[in-house]
Amino acid sequence: MVRKGGLGRGLSALIPDAPVEVDTRPERDTRIPVNDVAIGDVVPNPQQPRTLMDPEQLAELAESIKLYGIIQPLLVTEEVGVDGRTVYQLIAGERRLRAAKAAGLERVPVTIRQTTPQELLEIAIVENVQRADLNPIEEAVAFQRLIGEFGLTQREVAERVGKSRTAITNTLRLTELPADVRASIITGEISEGHGRALLGLPSEGERLAAWQLVVREGLNVRQTEQMVREGVKPQRKKATPPPEQRGPAAITQGFEEALQRTLGTKVTLKRSQQGRGTLTIHFYSDEELTGVLERMLGEDAL
Repeated sequence: MVRKGGLGRGLSALIPDAPVEVDTRPERDTRIPVNDVAIGDVVPNPQQPRTLMDPEQLAELAESIKLYGIIQPLLVTEEVGVDGRTVYQLIAGERRLRAAKAAGLERVPVTIRQTTPQELLEIAIVENVQRADLNPIEEAVAFQRLIGEFGLTQREVAERVGKSRTAITNTLRLTELPADVRASIITGEISEGHGRALLGLPSEGERLAAWQLVVREGLNVRQTEQMVREGVKPQRKKATPPPEQRGPAAITQGFEEALQRTLGTKVTLKRSQQGRGTLTIHFYSDEELTGVLERMLGEDAL
């Protein structure tokens, strides 16, 4: 899914581009460059909205850091730890910190900025949104926290992250989906567009039933929207009889469902009594076709 850009102020409004000189006076600037600090003195951002990070991408970043080091310093705030020593609470750059630890670095470059808890969350959200690192559910939860914990309006959240108020409203609505559907969006089984379409159904039961149908049939967003317009009624799940009690039609349907789960799209299987038949794999865009072929042949074969 291609994420749209068009961010407004973004990090540049919260973090000045030009570095400032070190000033040891009490009234010094709150943003001070630091060459490097011990990696063990950098602690995670408790307001970090991102909960999932791709292990393969972290491994690739770690290999890059082994070769070139950390090019962009971590953004931290300076605090006094429980034992009285100085610690650096991370504001932005958690992927770089994790990868640096995996790469075996003992020290990391940081830039210090004094912040409030609200700014910790705001900057972390903006950094992740700019890099399209948050999945839609993480974004929705983060926006909800800005509103619920810090009293921001939807318009103020939109200004902070450089999105339209309508986009914030649409994202926030994803939190109204059942937990299973939200998990399906997080894993990429369905898209944010599917989730918004399912919100057109009035009850949780109907949303769950429709989601199950979307996954089972491999429906795209447009088909899901049409299904929602026509209305979906939840059906009571029937027990599947053992293979020896199932007729040819039920067996064929079982094959279709297994293939649909594997390929992620609609599959039609027609069989004749002579043992011949046709297998039709449906796709609704070049992107879906590529995904089907990758599942069938492997990425290296394309």
